[in-house]
Amino acid sequence: MKKKLTLLIFAIIFIACKENTHRSIDVFAGSASLPPLNEIANLFTKETGIEVRRIYGGSGTVLSEMILSKRGDIYLPGSPDFMDIAIDKGVVKACDVKIIAYLVPAIIVQKSNPKNIKGLQDLLRDDVTFAIGDPRSVCVGLYAAEILEKSELATLARKKIKTYGESCEKTANLISMKAVDAVIGWDVFEKWNPDSSQSIKIDSAFLKRAAYIPVALSNYSSNPEDAIRFLNFISSAKGKEIYKKYGYITEPGELKNIYGNISIGGNYKINEIWK
Repeated sequence: MKKKLTLLIFAIIFIACKENTHRSIDVFAGSASLPPLNEIANLFTKETGIEVRRIYGGSGTVLSEMILSKRGDIYLPGSPDFMDIAIDKGVVKACDVKIIAYLVPAIIVQKSNPKNIKGLQDLLRDDVTFAIGDPRSVCVGLYAAEILEKSELATLARKKIKTYGESCEKTANLISMKAVDAVIGWDVFEKWNPDSSQSIKIDSAFLKRAAYIPVALSNYSSNPEDAIRFLNFISSAKGKEIYKKYGYITEPGELKNIYGNISIGGNYKINEIWK
């Protein structure tokens, strides 16, 4: 009896120790990074044994979740606008921010462009339905609102917008699900769903800036050592190569070659009409 009890105690200790060796980090991410981040996270886990739990959503939505819960090891929004908010609110430190890739707004239409949409003005046609991400919480929605205002189409466009995507993923899926004829999205949306989507460039007169995807260690991190390992991994040449594989631009020089003197980063203060 005593021997069985001893064995039971050893078994409990062994299980407890095994559970305590399980390591994981939480990455709160805008879904603008969804396809490459999934692959990078799985590769990182394979190489290190550290689980990467991904919490996806609109960049502003996941930031709010971090602030309310006071948790999260890594913040990875889809644009610098929301990273600056995270810095201002003390969620991350500016010195920890790394740039992974670049995103450019585009008009995403159904494959083969059946409605023959050529520019922003066509989105206002009676026979066209379109959508944007929610400008209050979704990075690509914020850029869409800025573009519509620069083109002086915002007032008319707001009456035409069929729906607002709650994240980049949901905005992109509006095309693949044929819920609308077009969305103002990121250029990489075409690469996400190549069988159903097509990208149309926005007139350079209204395309004022490109976004970059930043990543930073969270001040809420309960496991900063492993979080920093992931931060270095995703921003390494290996991590950027995976972003490139999914159609993302990873070098500023490449961005300039394609889009000329487009500005990179910066901030846009959302207009009251979108609130």
